[in-house]
Amino acid sequence: MKIIVIGVGEVGFHVASRLSHENKDVVVIDTDADAIRRVSDNLDVQVLQGSGSNPRVLREAGIEEAEILLAVTSSDEINLVACLVSNLMSPSTKKLARIREADFDPYHEAFSSQAPRIDTIINPEIELVKTIDRLMSVPGAVDVGEFEEGRVKLIGIKLGPDTPFANVRLSELPKKIGKQTPLIAAILRDERLIIPRGDDCLMAGDTVYFVSEEQKLSQTLEAFGNRFDPIRRVMIIGGGRIGLRLAKLLEEKSIQTKLIEKNAERCSELAEQLNKTVVLHGDGTDQAILSEEGIQEMDVVVTLADDEQTNVLASLLARRLGARKAITRINSFRYFPIMSAIGIEQVVSPRLSAINSILHHIRRGKVLSSITIKGEQAEVIEAVALETSDIVGKPLKKVAFPREVLVTIIIRDDHVIIPSGESVIVPGDRVIIFGTRQAIPKLEKILAVKLEYF
Repeated sequence: MKIIVIGVGEVGFHVASRLSHENKDVVVIDTDADAIRRVSDNLDVQVLQGSGSNPRVLREAGIEEAEILLAVTSSDEINLVACLVSNLMSPSTKKLARIREADFDPYHEAFSSQAPRIDTIINPEIELVKTIDRLMSVPGAVDVGEFEEGRVKLIGIKLGPDTPFANVRLSELPKKIGKQTPLIAAILRDERLIIPRGDDCLMAGDTVYFVSEEQKLSQTLEAFGNRFDPIRRVMIIGGGRIGLRLAKLLEEKSIQTKLIEKNAERCSELAEQLNKTVVLHGDGTDQAILSEEGIQEMDVVVTLADDEQTNVLASLLARRLGARKAITRINSFRYFPIMSAIGIEQVVSPRLSAINSILHHIRRGKVLSSITIKGEQAEVIEAVALETSDIVGKPLKKVAFPREVLVTIIIRDDHVIIPSGESVIVPGDRVIIFGTRQAIPKLEKILAVKLEYF
């Protein structure tokens, strides 16, 4: 598979890195010499310095042979023109573009059906707001993903110091929980991801990932000591484009919302665009302002400033002052490993949201959705099993999955099946598969060769 990546900021670099490790044929284009040098020094990909919207550069990159063009520069306009030119030169190449400006939102459908005929438009801000909404909907969760249009959820729960499950083997978990025992897909321990087996033990401080039907989720969460309490009050710190999008969503849900923004002119703009949200001019890291505005009564505080230090400080301060939950926006991936160590569990990233969307659309096989876990340590893939597949018609224990891969759910018609080694996949089943980053190339090979018609 040949993939051309235009733009190597954080998103472009990390996608190119993932694809390179998976032995894809990747060509990277950027106008910035330093960015090109960074890629050349660190990744096994072809690099070209120039504009990705230039026909000569695209031809040199091999646009006619490329299966996918990914335009993720910092400019929406350059991404649009790159897709337009690519469509003229190679109509069969699948085009994905990152478009962030809200003014383009009404034209997404037109961009798909008319020139530049973009197959997939990725707006990381929209995806990030969806991620925040999912996190708010599940109490105590540090990660929430959805499959089968929300009917099945992937949940990450951190076990506290007083958890009754400390030193309990997974094989003994049903005795502790009962019928609602979920299949534990992964354990994150000291920033190390483990695909567990029955004789592995849980420990206090572990983050446990499991997959559950939505209708059974409340009982499962209660078994882990988490209650379903409705969200009534939310405070947003940072009134940029993401803060505005989130405030509008919360207004639709009739959730009482306060938004703190330190730029007075921006506050005026926000007040004009929002109907029910209380817009406040101030510093979200000012303890006096937070206390005055009732931070201790907030169910959730979401910190969405452009600056990471501001978000981290505001989240820590909000929790110390009594807010039930804090969700923190982080831009750079280098911050992810230290977040849990300083007491911040609910972390969101526009760039990670963009990568999730991109990987979903470039995976081989009948892949319906894809979610990365904890800064790309693992990936959860939802795919369709077809009758040509070698994995249908025999027990899972006889299928040659890599050790770092676990089939967590089988969805058959209206039934959700927690699989065992004796479970048999039949054509048409949806399967949700959990795998570490190292195992993804092998897993994708299985999906491409055995789950796809040729």
